[in-house]
Amino acid sequence: MENIQVQGAPSIYQCFEGVLQELPQKLTEQKFKHAVIIHGEKSWNAAKGFLSNLSIPVTKINYNGECSHEEVERINTIIEQNNADVIIGVGGGKIVDIAKANGNSLDIPVILIPTLASNCAPFTPLSVFYDQLGNYVEHIIFPKSTFMVLVEPKIIIDSPTSFFRAGIGDTIAKWYEADVLTRALPSKSIPLEVALHAAKLCRDVLIEKGPEAISSLEKKEISPAFMQVVETIILAAGMVGGFGDKYGRISGAHSIHNAITHVPKTHSYLHGEKVAYGILVQLALENRPDEINYLLPHYKKLKLPISLSELGIKQNVNVAIETISTNAVKPGESIHLMNVSKKEQVQEAIEFLENHINN
Repeated sequence: MENIQVQGAPSIYQCFEGVLQELPQKLTEQKFKHAVIIHGEKSWNAAKGFLSNLSIPVTKINYNGECSHEEVERINTIIEQNNADVIIGVGGGKIVDIAKANGNSLDIPVILIPTLASNCAPFTPLSVFYDQLGNYVEHIIFPKSTFMVLVEPKIIIDSPTSFFRAGIGDTIAKWYEADVLTRALPSKSIPLEVALHAAKLCRDVLIEKGPEAISSLEKKEISPAFMQVVETIILAAGMVGGFGDKYGRISGAHSIHNAITHVPKTHSYLHGEKVAYGILVQLALENRPDEINYLLPHYKKLKLPISLSELGIKQNVNVAIETISTNAVKPGESIHLMNVSKKEQVQEAIEFLENHINN
């Protein structure tokens, strides 16, 4: 039986309209004395109306735009200077990853308030680090889960459609990456079964409800489909890694994402868009064209990228494929968990996909 460490969820998770009205009381109940709020300019504009009357002193820290080790150290210094005893991260994936990293570094509880439903970062006990140029460096799993996650649908409903769509792409990957890692196991523990049920829920809910949820967001209507998709992206996706551990986190699709970040023309595309394309490359590596064909109409309906050109790679395509293929199989990349170790394998998969799409 596989050896799994379960970090299933934050200590407290809530998602409903008006949830942030309870935050002042929660801060008082926990006897916190001074908070720092880590935020970006856009995320603070989105959330400040819900956080105007907290019950303890607050120091606001504007992050510098990248989740890097240097940025974590910079913010650590400010937190220590203010003797803060709780960190509140307000924003998208990179901001909540910074807040989690700060909390881990300083052993301080972290409260996360996502302003986007673009990935499961608010739910998972890990951070993804990039260099100052936006190139992927590494991800680190922390020994403690996040203390509290509060999701206010009224904030998410005003977020950009592009981030919501990218969240759907990132979360569909949960099933395919967990499936390829567990398919050959002779038996599965109960935590892993929970992870796989959550992973399948991710794919099925998003394919069924995703287009309706995107329409709801564009109309600014908090519909049942919108709520289901938000919680699938944040909670269900977080459960896959939380209960599945190394069998439920990442495999081929995320290695392709990481490699794509080394092609500068793709830097304007979102994490989930690159991961969504990575799913198709992973399926090509698995020699599963039928599953690619199943996903393609759903991708088109959801407006997720299906080719290199839809990730902005329209010139020097062979050079880009070489860059992606080389970086995808670097030591430590999760694609090795699929027994893929040669760049030629990745190159052939990308070329197969390009030909498959265009024929």
